[in-house]
Amino acid sequence: MRIAHNHFGNCLLLCLLTAGGAVAAADHFVLVQSGERIGTLDATRVANKVDIVWRVDNNGRGSKFRESVLLGADGLPDRWTITGKAWFGAPVDERFERTARGSRWRSLNDQGSSRDRGAVYLPNDSSPWNLGLYLQRLLQSASGRIRTAPTGELRLERIREHQLQTAQGVMPVTLYALWGLDITPTYLLGGAGGEYLGSISPGTIFVATTLESQYRQLSDLADTLDRDYLAQLTRRLANKFFGPYWIRNVRIFDSLTGLSGAPTNVVVHGATIVGIRQDNPPADAVVIEGAGGALLPGLHDMHTHNSSWSGPLHIASGVTSVRDMGNDNEALRSLVQRADSGENIGPHISMRGFLEGRSPFSARGGFVVDQLGAALEKVRWYADHGYAGIKIYNSMTPDWVKPIAAEAHRLGLPVSGHIPAFMTPEQAVRDGYDEINHINQLLLGFVLAANEDTRTTLRFTAFGERVGTIDLDGPAVARMIALMRERGIALDPTLQLTGNILMSRPGSIAPGDRAWLPHMPAPMQRSRRVMTLDIKPAQYPLYEASWRNTQALLRRLQRAGIRIIPGTDDMPGLALHSELESYVAAGLTPAQALQSATIVSARHLGTESAEGSVAIGKRADLVLVDGDPTSDIGALRRVRMTIKAGTVYFPEEIDAAMGIRPFATRPELQRPAAAAPSGQR
Repeated sequence: MRIAHNHFGNCLLLCLLTAGGAVAAADHFVLVQSGERIGTLDATRVANKVDIVWRVDNNGRGSKFRESVLLGADGLPDRWTITGKAWFGAPVDERFERTARGSRWRSLNDQGSSRDRGAVYLPNDSSPWNLGLYLQRLLQSASGRIRTAPTGELRLERIREHQLQTAQGVMPVTLYALWGLDITPTYLLGGAGGEYLGSISPGTIFVATTLESQYRQLSDLADTLDRDYLAQLTRRLANKFFGPYWIRNVRIFDSLTGLSGAPTNVVVHGATIVGIRQDNPPADAVVIEGAGGALLPGLHDMHTHNSSWSGPLHIASGVTSVRDMGNDNEALRSLVQRADSGENIGPHISMRGFLEGRSPFSARGGFVVDQLGAALEKVRWYADHGYAGIKIYNSMTPDWVKPIAAEAHRLGLPVSGHIPAFMTPEQAVRDGYDEINHINQLLLGFVLAANEDTRTTLRFTAFGERVGTIDLDGPAVARMIALMRERGIALDPTLQLTGNILMSRPGSIAPGDRAWLPHMPAPMQRSRRVMTLDIKPAQYPLYEASWRNTQALLRRLQRAGIRIIPGTDDMPGLALHSELESYVAAGLTPAQALQSATIVSARHLGTESAEGSVAIGKRADLVLVDGDPTSDIGALRRVRMTIKAGTVYFPEEIDAAMGIRPFATRPELQRPAAAAPSGQR
């Protein structure tokens, strides 16, 4: 699963789009998300030459590639060319060549060479063609491992046999986990003869066309595989203790005042904070040594699209509560149940019901509707199934927003979203929005003509080219800020994601990635050193000016009293630190940024009585940090311990288990023999 790129929301979808998969027995494959086809792959092989056409259309964007592969006598590519457009429209021109002396490659973002002629090349941008190639090579390897270029290796784990139920009868398949493309496994589906049949994940599948109708069965199967893997990881890494345990010598961040206190001790029993004390722990107590570090309430990420493997990344980063802003509904509800029960590592998840209108540009996830009556019915479905709000998306008919919002409000559900195409932010707010998602959705209202279509990548290119010219002191901006203040409208800005999109340059690390990307495995690092949009060097000053104006607007909104709630829509956990760093770079104080991710978010969710501050009687959602993030927001990355509902996790151990170079060491744990852990460790 390639979690590294998540600009377009669904981590699992990215796994299939950028990791790849090869055609063996079949030459027609489909990509299906939330039960709807969004992509196709056609491969034609003549002798040792394979030509591939790959096209995805989802949410007004999607990769479009043509590939040509010339296979050598050993079955490995001798030549490989990939041309076309990446997900957001950036050009792709990647070329690989292998000779007797080794191999070399070149893309628009990097170039390199290797003397290892037997290493299998990992393209940076490709269709889902190469996973099948990897599967075949790994099945031929006695060790179940193969070397890769530019670096690293792939490892294949045979999980189990499975009887797939199809309209033609029972079909035996073999399930594999492929490791090495990312920090998490990619699940491959093999036929009885070892042929590649597809790649599956909860909510998204890439399979031979004949298996398209098995979407729900295969999605649920992938969900079960994730569940089993993470249950094992959770049993190994979760710490629960009999009786109270003490966190000694910590400086509590008071989220109400934004100040850090003098060294003290915090006592936790079960899932609750039961004491904040100055005296010494009793001799028989379990003690976690804070060493003068900062103890914060658990952090919130208010814009996520979760997968099973998001959970460990959130917890390792100190994120104990998230909002899911749109997902495959069945996969999400399973994920919530597992995280709530403690079966799998993961934060508390507040679900938002995704509603999209039917159009050629529709995004999948949640429900796509083509009639107002159906939209209202889905609002009621979300209310009946435990969702805490509604999110409206780009293709929704503008005239439907007001009745949808009215129905949601009748049921006690707040409404947020993108601004639907051909609608303005002011209209959306007057028709019932309680919150706007993404600062670019707000700013586009000042630069678009009435007939311009934001269901396409225009919502990024127009943003980059025009926002730098907005007069932030002008009447249009003042009127919108006044309206938001009057109606209590919140903004989920996803500022670091916006900065990454505007400021990404070929072969460079985007601003929001600089602090964490070097800790990731090499293939992941390479995959994010890319241009996001098709921006020419002559346009760089326009995009830089738009980024400066975006930062300036965030600062104005915060000073005007608009509630800013930090969300990422990007790399789980790690991107939240980048989001808060981007707030400080825009002019907020570190304390204000930390407050937005703690008490402000809890108030927005209506959960302030349980979380958002460190106080006796509140839920034990806590983060121990090495350093003082109120003076250096970058210290927030050095998470030494995360406690979710009383269960203790050490990020150093989670990171190591996922192939990430840890950001901090675990604290010293003093555990008397009489205080054995319960159940876990």
